[in-house]
Amino acid sequence: MRLLITGGAGFLGSHLAEHFLAEGHKVIVIDNLLTGSLANISHLFANPDFNFIKADVTNFIHVPGKLDAVLHFASPASPIDYAHFPIPTLKVGALGTHKALGLAKDKGAVFMLASTSEVYGDPRVNPQPETYWGNVNPIGPRGVYDEAKRFAEAMTMAYHRCHGVPVRIVRIFNTYGPRMRKNDGRAVPNFITQALKGRPLTIYGRGRQTRSLCYVSDLVRGIALLLKSSINAPVNIGNPHELTIRRIAEAIIRLCGSRSRLAFKPLPVDDPKVRRPDIALARAKLGWKPEVSLEEGLRRTIDYFRAGA
Repeated sequence: MRLLITGGAGFLGSHLAEHFLAEGHKVIVIDNLLTGSLANISHLFANPDFNFIKADVTNFIHVPGKLDAVLHFASPASPIDYAHFPIPTLKVGALGTHKALGLAKDKGAVFMLASTSEVYGDPRVNPQPETYWGNVNPIGPRGVYDEAKRFAEAMTMAYHRCHGVPVRIVRIFNTYGPRMRKNDGRAVPNFITQALKGRPLTIYGRGRQTRSLCYVSDLVRGIALLLKSSINAPVNIGNPHELTIRRIAEAIIRLCGSRSRLAFKPLPVDDPKVRRPDIALARAKLGWKPEVSLEEGLRRTIDYFRAGA
């Protein structure tokens, strides 16, 4: 296949590019490097099947030649990022999705949208199945990301229904692994960076809110299976093993061999209290489930951060 990945210089996009190249496909990455980095894909430039285009996908996208799939992964994806870039976040979810869908339609390609568990907001149902419509504050500080992704899902389904574009919507739950940015504001890189430096680990609230962490290689495998499927509706991909933020922090302190302590700060507005995917659909239709244990995944991630420290 010949695939285009928007946001392919980011954490997830770069792992996807690497995966598809390893399978023998041709990969084009488009990224404006707002939150992505060339360092994530520099090792791919020597591959003749890889091409990089620096561009903003909210503008017109022109890619010569055939495309078999367009994977739209461009977007700021952490609370710090979309707090700093609220309007670009909304634009890439709306205009960027529109442009990427138009390209897929023109090329007769499969379109895949990187959606998110954030479409469920602060859920009143746990675990969250794909049938749950969510509990989102559209005007809160997280609303720019939540509503951008919800709009992107609506636009994707509109192109499927009106134009017959084959689409895949992956709702990505909390994912971690190498190539996360130290300062991206998410719990795992924050905790690892603080633990390696012997600093207190910042816990918001009392740390009782839960997250379900999926290692990046498991997520990529699930995305690849979904792309090859014929499922046009949203599918959760994530690890259903639910832990409190406090327990995650304590595990990282232990694995880092750190003497760091916990420091508690007020809970941010609209911070989800629970986050756990119902992956029954992925299990039944894709034969997918996560395989990398939290301990093993955290060890690999800590090694990555330690090597770059």
